[in-house]
Amino acid sequence: MLIIDSPSNNAYFNIASEEYLLRRFPHEDLFLLYVNAPSIIVGKFQNTLAEINLDYVQEKEIKVVRRMSGGGAVYHDLGNLNFSFHTLLADHDFGDFSQFTQPVLALLNRLGVPAMLQGRNDLLVDGKKFSGNAKLAKQGKMIQHGTILLNSEMEVLGQALKTNPLKFIDKATKSNRSRVTNLISYLPEGTTTEELKNLLTEEIIANNPGAERYELTPEDIEGIQQLMQEKYETWDWNFGFSPNYNFQKAIKVPAGFIEVHLDVVKGTIEKAKIFGDFFASQPIEDLEAQLIGQKHEVHALEALLSQQDLVSYFGKVTLEEVMEGFK
Repeated sequence: MLIIDSPSNNAYFNIASEEYLLRRFPHEDLFLLYVNAPSIIVGKFQNTLAEINLDYVQEKEIKVVRRMSGGGAVYHDLGNLNFSFHTLLADHDFGDFSQFTQPVLALLNRLGVPAMLQGRNDLLVDGKKFSGNAKLAKQGKMIQHGTILLNSEMEVLGQALKTNPLKFIDKATKSNRSRVTNLISYLPEGTTTEELKNLLTEEIIANNPGAERYELTPEDIEGIQQLMQEKYETWDWNFGFSPNYNFQKAIKVPAGFIEVHLDVVKGTIEKAKIFGDFFASQPIEDLEAQLIGQKHEVHALEALLSQQDLVSYFGKVTLEEVMEGFK
């Protein structure tokens, strides 16, 4: 087994490294550890916009990254440790999460934390979740990865993942908003993410004879960065890959009531209908037609709407007011 400690706190880099290492080491067992700066990691099959508080995420400059595995959206920051096991698929039961959560539980139990695996893929302490785990099978290998909330900013976590469930109607997987907790109050005072990382590494080494540390080479880093730029930093992957959905939002502005309905396919608006009690001097159908083919993305829509005479469509409104109806 090769043990890899990521040198980066960039979520784009670390999520890209999962896929890169899958290709780089097609037969070897790997254990990867990484810590991300504030970011939201969404499951492969989720509608990203339905999972996040977009305004808050943009205001706080929180990265949003789609991973390869399914499951729900999670918040990462420097108080959260992430671990990832890569192994041959044929050697393991894909539906069993216990084998690769066991080292985490063994370590925590030895430290006096009454942690346990509950349900299919969650680790809990005193009935509260501190670790979610997900899996994927690809190219003959299996990846199981998970989080450990040590001292994460819970207020940010709650705000970043909070959204209006009535805004979207889709067939994507919705995250289960479980009660979550940090482990910091269960561990020795002053325990840091780095210390927890070292303890977990020692646990893996002790239980895997022949395990050795592997440091990413300059070629590895270049390969990860290329994949990051081509895929994991892109809107098409992180937002456009989202399942088809219907977006609905109603807002109240001084000019009246505006209700936006969009049919979105792979991130692109295919149908648009705007209702309301506003008074328009120009047919609203003209604006609806211009929305067709646009990405359902803030900057793209802002660029389009900034070129329109919005007053002629809605009465006395500002660009910022109208934009609220599309977010």
